Amino acid sequence: MKSKVIILMSTYNGERFLKEQIESILQQEDIDASLLVRDDGSDDDTVSLLRKYQEDGVLQFYQGNNLGPAMSFMNLLMDAPEADYYAFADQDDYWESDKLAVAIDRLRGHQHSPALYFSCTQLADEELRPLHSPELNPKLTFGESLIYEFIPGCTMVLNSPLRRIINTYKPGYIPMHDVWIYSISQAIGAKIVFDHKPHILYRQHSNNTIGQGYSIWHEWNRRWKRIASNEQSRSRRAGELIRGYSGYIDEERLSLLRMFVNGKRSLSDRLRLMADRRLRCASRTTQILFWINLLINKY
Repeated sequence: MKSKVIILMSTYNGERFLKEQIESILQQEDIDASLLVRDDGSDDDTVSLLRKYQEDGVLQFYQGNNLGPAMSFMNLLMDAPEADYYAFADQDDYWESDKLAVAIDRLRGHQHSPALYFSCTQLADEELRPLHSPELNPKLTFGESLIYEFIPGCTMVLNSPLRRIINTYKPGYIPMHDVWIYSISQAIGAKIVFDHKPHILYRQHSNNTIGQGYSIWHEWNRRWKRIASNEQSRSRRAGELIRGYSGYIDEERLSLLRMFVNGKRSLSDRLRLMADRRLRCASRTTQILFWINLLINKY
């Protein structure tokens, strides 16, 4: 029997590339897939296009107020019907036909406990011509997940046990849905499967909410703007994990989370975080910026 997968897509003014993405999703092999779309307040022809596909019986969609991509995707995960697996889809990429089959094959054997799959992406231009893609070699540790926001949500596939745990708590703050879900997965000790081989063309264009492959200057500038905005994403995310999932987190991870949040209290506490070998990540740039954030207490 084929595994049942629900693909969750959030749309917002996405008419330009949406048809091509939906068509690639409909070509997925060897799985029982259904597409559930939430439109996040589009004012272009996105809804008309979705309605046409719904009339053809190939997807279901509903409309909502503009929540932004993070909360729109979390809304989808909450509202979705029961299935074996759940996958996230952006509105502007292109999926290779084996994308979901590969993910589910890699997750096989972990149906009864929380598990998450994700992969690298192949960057592409607006015409889907491949671009140079940054190499991704994460450490895949819990400590790294607290400081390094690298996971591409458009490649994520999670199983039903993980979804049930995620949906037990509605956070007051999340940075992006993919960072949040990966953080939960690491915190509760879920099985993490990382595939170095990409199965998706990750389209780069001027309207990307978040993209990859930008210049080093662009990346540094973006990160400095986050510091200046005083968002303090890392400590707030850690606090949400404690409030929402303490009952699922073992004592070692919970202790690190508390230490991480309590670092806000004093410089000496933050210096201990800087020295903690568990808080190391694969990106040297991210590591340095995290230490700077610690020193100025804006992490």
